[in-house]
Amino acid sequence: MSDPTLKARLAVEITAALRAGEKVRLGALRMLSAAVTNQEKELRHELSDDEVSDVAAREVKKRAESIEAFQNAGRHELAEKERAEQEAIAAYAPEPMSDAELDALLDEAFTTTGATSEDEFGAVMGLVMGKAKGRVDGKVVQEKVRARLSAS
Repeated sequence: MSDPTLKARLAVEITAALRAGEKVRLGALRMLSAAVTNQEKELRHELSDDEVSDVAAREVKKRAESIEAFQNAGRHELAEKERAEQEAIAAYAPEPMSDAELDALLDEAFTTTGATSEDEFGAVMGLVMGKAKGRVDGKVVQEKVRARLSAS
């Protein structure tokens, strides 16, 4: 028997969280399910596992931004709640890219584009972000690309 789809796994985990009384986890998984449903309505087709992963990656990123905002505001209890939600959703997001993988991808992008100046920043970013596809934060890539372009 094949592995269940991410949507099917999400439904099973929602039921399990409900039965276990895990309120924060249940809330996070329900929000992810709602985001998937909204995306399906917008695109007018059932999402593939890759598309569900993309939605989960966006939700994880939202939680990361909320955590930072709550930490800066001194609302540590809300930051912890967001962190717990982020952990629940992260299982559905693509595996984050390691630094070594990102550096290899950057090397490939610089070789392919032949970029040597700030004018070619967009070409390098487009290539890297297209291949990384939600596995890396755009801010990190932006910093690394700018650092390489200013060094050359």
